[in-house]
Amino acid sequence: MRAEAQDHVDQINQSVALVRRFLDWDRALRRLDELNARVEDPKLWDDPAQAQEVMRERRRLDEAITATQAIQKELDETVELMELAEAEGDSALVDDAVASLSALADRADHDKITALLSGEADANDTYLEINAGAGGTESQDWAEMLQRMYVRWAERHGYKVELIDYHAGEQAGIKSATLLIKGENAYGYAKTESGVHRLVRISPYDSSARRHTSFSSVWVYPVVDDNIQIDINESDLRIDTYRSSGAGGQHINTTDSAVRITHLPTGIVVACQNQRSQHKNRAEAYSQLRARLYEHELRKREEEANAINATKTDIGWGHQIRSYVLQPYQLVKDLRTGMTSTSPGDVLDGDLDRFMAAALSQRVTGEKVEVEDVD
Repeated sequence: MRAEAQDHVDQINQSVALVRRFLDWDRALRRLDELNARVEDPKLWDDPAQAQEVMRERRRLDEAITATQAIQKELDETVELMELAEAEGDSALVDDAVASLSALADRADHDKITALLSGEADANDTYLEINAGAGGTESQDWAEMLQRMYVRWAERHGYKVELIDYHAGEQAGIKSATLLIKGENAYGYAKTESGVHRLVRISPYDSSARRHTSFSSVWVYPVVDDNIQIDINESDLRIDTYRSSGAGGQHINTTDSAVRITHLPTGIVVACQNQRSQHKNRAEAYSQLRARLYEHELRKREEEANAINATKTDIGWGHQIRSYVLQPYQLVKDLRTGMTSTSPGDVLDGDLDRFMAAALSQRVTGEKVEVEDVD
């Protein structure tokens, strides 16, 4: 078999193996049989909410299993055809088979990501919170660069973006901002971006043109819809009001309309200031709190399942998930997956899909990639 064809075959096999591992293949097949039996039970619709959940789970499993089986079948048939063509010396047919394998590899990669985005909240809209680390203007400027990067990424996907909360930096940039990104699978993709992001560059704010390292954190949590039950005890909340800040027209800074809610048992704090009325800001902040508490529970489950202690950490050295180097050379490196790009300008312009896909795959394999630190 040609080396090019073998590369495609290996890529397809890796994608199929990852999906099988993610689904827990034998268990998934049994579960699909159980769901098909439940769908045929006329009593299922006595409880419409439960019936809808059963149908959603069945659809997700059926689509993932059917797509994987189809790719495996097409791979086997194409490889068999190629072997026959090679045996007969039919180079034109071999070329056609190689082209088919290339297209199949792309399809397998797409279907792999679709399968990996089948979690309970992956299809939901998402909140994305950015906080500048220590370092004053440098880190605050970096936080604003990250905000722009995620807005551009969202725009590439046709997602809608709303600025929910915003605190400007003292001289430039932002201290923090919270975005609401609305679109299919927004949370499923963006959840891989949670962590500390590190920037290395010649500072535009340093008259001596020295190289600076800056840190900002990103925290991602899903919008929780009515299908997910989150119980909140009102006595566990502290609610504060304050005047809004940042761009927003004449209404900004005229009334105490901004709302901050603190969940005392967990220490989770959410805020909203983008609405004109305190009532609307309170409702939006409450929605954020439900989302944060749900993400908190998801993280606890993941930690227990993987026996790890991945928590929200300090914004600084040793905790970064990705480094962006602009000088003295240009490189973006994800420290979890080893994925790199020598075009940081493209990445900062929203070209993040390859990094997100690699991180989704790494979550399934659990394999830790050892990479040298970027300095």
